[in-house]
Amino acid sequence: MSLRPPSSGPGATLVASDLDRTLIYSSAALQLGVPDAEAPRLLCVEVYEGKPLSYMTETAARLLAELAGATVFVPTTTRTREQYGRIHLPGPRPRFAICANGGHILVDGVPDLEWHDQVTRKIARECAPLDEVRDHLRSAADPAWLLKERVAEDLFAYLVVERAFLPDGWVKELGEWAEARGWTVSLQGRKIYAVPRPLTKSAAMRELARRTGAALTLAAGDSLLDADLLLAADLSWRPGHGELADAGWAAPQLTVVPETGAAAGEEILRRLARVAARGRA
Repeated sequence: MSLRPPSSGPGATLVASDLDRTLIYSSAALQLGVPDAEAPRLLCVEVYEGKPLSYMTETAARLLAELAGATVFVPTTTRTREQYGRIHLPGPRPRFAICANGGHILVDGVPDLEWHDQVTRKIARECAPLDEVRDHLRSAADPAWLLKERVAEDLFAYLVVERAFLPDGWVKELGEWAEARGWTVSLQGRKIYAVPRPLTKSAAMRELARRTGAALTLAAGDSLLDADLLLAADLSWRPGHGELADAGWAAPQLTVVPETGAAAGEEILRRLARVAARGRA
């Protein structure tokens, strides 16, 4: 497969992809599904406190390097800027990145302050204050299963929980409370996110598509916080695992790859590269 040279301007292809559990995986999420002797070679792409944390297969790393060299590849994550900074993806360093679920656009590693100001003003107009949501999270959570409570970039809040002890219906009740205040709730692994509704990956992707003159937008993701991104792209993919898979979520332009774990990351990259190589499908 031969990808076209990288382009930014009329006719460009922009690829906006979630990272965690879409392209990169913790050791617990790899789901290799083969005997140890047949396991693929892995590339560590993130180290935290001196320990390896996130991986890709070497095949996925090669595919990503080729894709990033031939498209406008945009890592698109709910991670904070600091958390994103720990990741070292193969291939050329992306010129653009979307962090904090769309709250920050990085251009050559530097935050676009005008974009951030635009987002925060919209949140202030349309949503209940972060402090109100944070107070509710802390008061509603049970210390028996709450491990941590955090705020990310002064934009959204999340809890780290012992999921096995999380009461049935608790997340649903929280979601109903949050929805009335302009917020959304998402459960991902051990984390429960509360995010202002205007804080979306899709809005940031559209802005970068406008700036780069992209004629085709492609996206990938696995969680409910990726749903708006997958809907906004011309074509999108999700793995056979994750929050969207558990919900049976689908859309006309979405392709579900049957693979799970790290194998899903490889297959998503193959399909992104195939479409990018031929242009608009």
